[in-house]
Amino acid sequence: MKLDGRKALRVRMDHKQAVNLMGADGTWRRSCVLLDVSQSGAKIEVEGTLDVLQAKEFFMLLSSTGLAYRRCELVWIDGTTAGVHFISADGKRKSANAAAQSK
Repeated sequence: MKLDGRKALRVRMDHKQAVNLMGADGTWRRSCVLLDVSQSGAKIEVEGTLDVLQAKEFFMLLSSTGLAYRRCELVWIDGTTAGVHFISADGKRKSANAAAQSK
């Protein structure tokens, strides 16, 4: 299902999916809830202060062991909710069109 007219197909979470954000240098960590996700990004609700997100780039840990993660950059903040864009291994933003073409 597409939400908000976005190019990427987003999946809304029916149940709270706990994830963590961690600074690229490992100096901070924040608990959050994944609200929706797509190939190119996600919408999250962050617990605690958002001042650490000023770093703009961080990791989203998808597993409790930290073995599953995505490199992210901050796109927007609205209260405790934030939007992130996933960054590929080569440092480029993941686009919905490129992901669809690679299938």
